[in-house]
Amino acid sequence: MARLKLFIPLLLFIALAGFLYQGIYDKDDSLTSALLNKPFPAFSLPTVQSVETNIGKQELLGEAALVNVWATWCPSCQVEHPYLLKLAQQGVKIIGVNYKDDRAAAQQWLIKLKNPYVFSIFDQKGRLGMDLGVYGAPETYLIDREGTIRYKHVGVVDEQVWLTKIKPKYDALNTKKAEPVQQNAG
Repeated sequence: MARLKLFIPLLLFIALAGFLYQGIYDKDDSLTSALLNKPFPAFSLPTVQSVETNIGKQELLGEAALVNVWATWCPSCQVEHPYLLKLAQQGVKIIGVNYKDDRAAAQQWLIKLKNPYVFSIFDQKGRLGMDLGVYGAPETYLIDREGTIRYKHVGVVDEQVWLTKIKPKYDALNTKKAEPVQQNAG
């Protein structure tokens, strides 16, 4: 019995190491959103391109779309930007939410790197981001034609993420009337 007590610290260490390993190397970067299968929040904000042009929730409706939260201060946003351009060229509707940023810097970014967005909402104070439960940029939401949030992805959208996690849901929303799409749990 005394010898078994000697192994207790080792067993605790192995259990702790297992939990840490899972936390570090678990590749599921989707986070549960309180807004999943709920309407996109109401808002009225200007676009990056124009202070005079206000956009509201109504402009998001009509077809399935990606709503991509981005900022010029976000290095991961620059990494995903070329892939968003590719998706836009393929006809994917992408709406930008420029999050807590400088308008002039955002305008220059879209000129220099090209603009994949149908329009980009200027959320300078981060209120829309707060209503969405944004953790940081980039984050991408999939909304259906009625403006209901069907999926949330935190992190860079690249080819693997698009093909394995988002595209199947996006295609399903474009071929069917708005039916609930479950969030990827793993």
